[in-house]
Amino acid sequence: MSSAGSPESRRNRGMDRRLGGQAVFDWIARIVINGVALIAAAKLVPNIHLPAGPLDQTWVKIGLIALVFALVNTYIKPIVKTLSFPISIMTLGLFTFVINAGLFLLVAWLCDDLLKITFTVGGFPPKFGIDAVVAAVLGSLVVSIVSTALGFANFGRKAAGLR
Repeated sequence: MSSAGSPESRRNRGMDRRLGGQAVFDWIARIVINGVALIAAAKLVPNIHLPAGPLDQTWVKIGLIALVFALVNTYIKPIVKTLSFPISIMTLGLFTFVINAGLFLLVAWLCDDLLKITFTVGGFPPKFGIDAVVAAVLGSLVVSIVSTALGFANFGRKAAGLR
């Protein structure tokens, strides 16, 4: 055992601080990945519209949308997936597409209602229809694919020791 003032103990405390910094860096990297994935979804799915305007304001708005997206995926998605586990089993996991589309629409609604940032998915908000559902399913699929691909690149950075 090491005492509180030993060099080993001081090294461990320094390691804890560095790991905390890495957690923040990894969370920021996740937000940037979400932002890139949302831009890809807006470019590939015709009914998804991100805010437009001066370049510096647009990036801030997209960053805020990505932050809301990350918070929804971090805090709300696990709860919804846990509560829908029985129906996910019955549908062999296909209900996950419905969950992702619903959360995608939730992000659009939160951004529009709370942040006053125009982020529409198939005309939602304000109108909800089949266009919104199809755009949300396709958008969540694109975001999942792009996030996974960029997440693997981020994991490669971690595995190579470039944390």
